Amino acid sequence: MSENLDAYRVSQEPYYRPVADEVELYEAAYSVRMPMMLKGPTGCGKTRFVEYMAWKLNKPLITVACNEDMTASDLVGRFLLDANGTHWQDGPLAMAARSGAICYLDEVVEARQDTTVVIHPLTDNRRVLPLEKKGELVKAHPDFQIVISYNPGYQSLMKDLKQSTKQRFGALDFNYPDHDIETEIVAHETGVSSDVARKLVGIAERARNLKGHGLDEGISTRMLIYAGSLIAQGVTAQAACRVALVRPITDDPDMRDALDAAVATFF
Repeated sequence: MSENLDAYRVSQEPYYRPVADEVELYEAAYSVRMPMMLKGPTGCGKTRFVEYMAWKLNKPLITVACNEDMTASDLVGRFLLDANGTHWQDGPLAMAARSGAICYLDEVVEARQDTTVVIHPLTDNRRVLPLEKKGELVKAHPDFQIVISYNPGYQSLMKDLKQSTKQRFGALDFNYPDHDIETEIVAHETGVSSDVARKLVGIAERARNLKGHGLDEGISTRMLIYAGSLIAQGVTAQAACRVALVRPITDDPDMRDALDAAVATFF
């Protein structure tokens, strides 16, 4: 099992710039194996934070990108048939529970609610995972922890976590970093100057003010890194912003014109 998990270890330190006390709070939560929920908009650093904490704690990290077609069997495992007959294959959740890895369910609200219910026995004092098809009860390894993330901005009657699920987790709120910290992150990740990074952040801040007033979502830190990376490759700033910032988030001609004007103001 340890050999199988080598591929899930974060071998090099991921760059993560703390913005408050989230690192210390997560370490305390892990020390008591509290299940954790990371809440925040897309592209604000939730996944990078989990990768950083897995590296810092020296634990394997098994990540599951949740989607609406994901079944409980995709998480816990299933019987497979090959030339040698039928054999059981653990899913990512069962693998993490057996081996003591951190299991990260990314954008968990994208999964069907009847699928996410399977995590409940792992998120209370029982810390077990029933494999009903196999007739086995997996007791979680002492190092096992489950982490979920979701974007509250997308929640609706159809896509939100049940209260019975939410209350099983501790929660950390994430948001886009303050101006100076976000500038530092963009400059570090892309290699552009602090001046260019600051201008990109300024564009994003203007766009974020339009959320709910024509934009469903603001420009994320991830998108700023994309734009900065293009600029670092010699693409003009206006073209990089058009490709990486403006065109991905809206198809509305008037909104595009407004964002292009904001880009022109800074560059």
